[in-house]
Amino acid sequence: MKSISPSAELVSVIETKAASLGYKLDNYQYAAIKRLALLADSLLSTRLLRFQKMRGLYIWGPVGRGKSFLLDSFFDSIPIVEKRRVHFHAFFRELHQQMFENIGSNDAMGEALNIMLSECRLLCFDEFHLHDIGDAMLISRLFKAIFARRCVLLTTSNYPPAELLPNPIYHERFLPTIRLIESHMDILSIAGDIDYRSLNTGEADTFHRGAFVSPGDPAQREMLGLPAYPVETHEIKVNHRLLRGADLGDRTIYFTFEDLCESATAVMDYLVLVDQFDYWILSGLPKISSASAAAQQRFLNLIDILYDRRCTLFLISPLSLDKAMDLCEIADIGRTRSRLSQLRRLEK
Repeated sequence: MKSISPSAELVSVIETKAASLGYKLDNYQYAAIKRLALLADSLLSTRLLRFQKMRGLYIWGPVGRGKSFLLDSFFDSIPIVEKRRVHFHAFFRELHQQMFENIGSNDAMGEALNIMLSECRLLCFDEFHLHDIGDAMLISRLFKAIFARRCVLLTTSNYPPAELLPNPIYHERFLPTIRLIESHMDILSIAGDIDYRSLNTGEADTFHRGAFVSPGDPAQREMLGLPAYPVETHEIKVNHRLLRGADLGDRTIYFTFEDLCESATAVMDYLVLVDQFDYWILSGLPKISSASAAAQQRFLNLIDILYDRRCTLFLISPLSLDKAMDLCEIADIGRTRSRLSQLRRLEK
């Protein structure tokens, strides 16, 4: 019997998985699957692996077009052990930690990547985006180091490389890295008309079991088993700093928007907290355009992390979701709106 090729098997796996979720794949997604199938064949070819560096793949498109679905399906189905799938934020947290532990080395990043990637042949980077110039400089060094290895990089993003770090003050300084990405990776757009997240197919997962609650009155809180207002908060030590919140037990944490997002918190703090808490209550979400620019970005980063880790979120606001998530200039706000729209809505 003739054995099925890795590429044909990959196509079959993704089609079957999409059908089980009630999705009908569009032409953009089929184009991406075709390119992923070629990558699967290349990765599993011993001859190519030994003698030829393979180009990576950068998949971008609007929210809800199936980028993470395709990446996860590819990662799960490729039969190699030396692979790693990681969210952008989590990878950066680990990179910072490993570089700090190797701070006395002449090449702290090289030492860190030796530990993090070891014999890794496939690195899947989900939700890649960039808005901070400090991270941008580190990204430049990181991509050079990854491309120098025999490690294939597959990443998803809401933006094409040319639109990364969109702030005009910094964008020009990042152009060499954009050219580096384009020279080592194939750029593939997924820009279909369907936002699959809006279809709400299949059973709700742990993120979807949360709710957007407005106005968060006593009856709503009691119905959902949420603590009565006001919640007594205290200092919680995270990453050598003190945050004000409430550990409610049973892996449940409570914060106000002001205490968590208007304070000088960081992605590294949220990543530590999601290791300890599966259930999150965030109260007092204002009209997002009225928050400071720093608070808007922190809120966006927080939702990214809670969504990626499939935490259950109860988000409480005096406003409806549509009014709270109004127009603001911060990049990626569309992705945040899309993710929050998947929560149950309890609005009066």
